[in-house]
Amino acid sequence: MANSQDTSRAPQQIPVVVLAGFLGSGKTTLLNHLLHRSGGSRIGAIVNDFGAIEIDAMAVAGALGDSTVSLGNGCLCCAVDAGELDLYLDRLAAPAAGIDVIVIEASGLAEPQELVRMVLASEHPGIVYGGLVEVVDAAEFDDTRAKHPEIDRHLALADLVVVNKLDRAADTGRVLGLVRSLTDRAAVVPATYGRIDPEFLFDCRPSEERVGQLSFDDLHEHAAPAGHLHTGYDSLSFPSDVPMEPRRLMRFLDSRPEGLYRIKGYVDFGPYDPANRYAVHAVGRFLRFYPEPWPPGEARRTQLVLIGSGIDTDALGKELEACADDAPHADEHGMWGVLRYVRGPAGAEADPADPPV
Repeated sequence: MANSQDTSRAPQQIPVVVLAGFLGSGKTTLLNHLLHRSGGSRIGAIVNDFGAIEIDAMAVAGALGDSTVSLGNGCLCCAVDAGELDLYLDRLAAPAAGIDVIVIEASGLAEPQELVRMVLASEHPGIVYGGLVEVVDAAEFDDTRAKHPEIDRHLALADLVVVNKLDRAADTGRVLGLVRSLTDRAAVVPATYGRIDPEFLFDCRPSEERVGQLSFDDLHEHAAPAGHLHTGYDSLSFPSDVPMEPRRLMRFLDSRPEGLYRIKGYVDFGPYDPANRYAVHAVGRFLRFYPEPWPPGEARRTQLVLIGSGIDTDALGKELEACADDAPHADEHGMWGVLRYVRGPAGAEADPADPPV
């Protein structure tokens, strides 16, 4: 029987997260936070330069080529321009690099939408789109919209919006409400000092790298500014020994609510495909299924984990329960909706700019 650890790692590809935001929003601070508090996961960071990345605080171990440095906690940081992006995605996704997640800081590289399309266009089998994260400055949001009206378009494309610097905003409720009105079902999370829970973006593994008797996470936990808001998340673990009916599950996925940022795990479609289980990966509006043979001797069951901000976990659990069906026979056309999101000859992946249909 698959354990929870197996479920949390599905699918077996490195998520590539695009981190965007206008100058001063705090995206570099957020990236530094992720590098410091990676929970033992190894991050590949792709940025324009190292000027604002706190490399000294992470004990640089040495250089890997002209523009890649190895960080003391196992992370790698690359300085690139747009033409080098594919090269460094390939380098960071190589098994020898040992990277668990890749974060691309969009500033100076390209429009966020173009970066997302570049990630999706990559044919590298070791990566998967991990979402567009837009960081906004709560205190300067109105001025930012006046100077950069394109921010409305960026917010509409985002999978996760981090409303940063809330401690400096006079009317936090109005700003959060306005941001939510400009998104398309994206999860909107408040933050100060760019601190959000890394579990929103990737699966943290137990810390392994240590300096003396303290890990990097330990050191930065004690060095963190007092009183900061460490944004938590809502999660739901859903197991089912009854197979899922594909049409019902697709209706659930098509109508997933605002704030439900990630869905991951395995689905048993029973008689619709008795030979395979389907790893599912959804981030924002992006969705993909990965059929794979059932491991020998493993119990046939669905195991899903849902992560979001402000989601009604009880209601979502009931909706998923309604997707289960123990009918012994399958409708020959029932899997068409699922196969649309299988990469390769069996189906085509959806554009992240379009909601699943």
